[in-house]
Amino acid sequence: MTTKKTQLKDVTIYTDGGCEPNPGAGGYGAVLIAGNARKELSGGFSLTTNNRMEIYAAIAGLEALKFPCNVKLFSDSRYLVDAMTKGWVLKWKANGWRRNKKEKALNIDLWKRLLPLCERHRVRFEWVKGHAGHRLNERCDELAMIALKRPNLSVDEGYEQTQIESQSFF
Repeated sequence: MTTKKTQLKDVTIYTDGGCEPNPGAGGYGAVLIAGNARKELSGGFSLTTNNRMEIYAAIAGLEALKFPCNVKLFSDSRYLVDAMTKGWVLKWKANGWRRNKKEKALNIDLWKRLLPLCERHRVRFEWVKGHAGHRLNERCDELAMIALKRPNLSVDEGYEQTQIESQSFF
């Protein structure tokens, strides 16, 4: 009996995120390309950070995929790309979500959402220089900037919770 090997669909995702100011109103954008198909995604939050929006853009792009895919994900965020390609996130997770003995890792809620998506899909993270004229990176930046200017933005509950936890009342 032979088993049929399933070929994963190739998808390219470009992502970007930003805030004005940082922290402040934030937005993310993603462009997904599979063959001749193209999809654009964007959204935003009333109070968040640049780094959270960069991670959120990757999450939004990967969550939009209906089936496991072979993904090449481009981001201009060294934080996101290095955390994934250099294994930082896995080290933080193994250390109880701590960067070291004194510092708690940041954006834990988002890393916890991103890691399972990277298990579902075969994801290769690639860094692209931002604001350097790369057409699809620039489009993601446009989507993010448009999104953060929308009225009635959602609350980034993960960011809000970290602010509450970091406040000291004594």
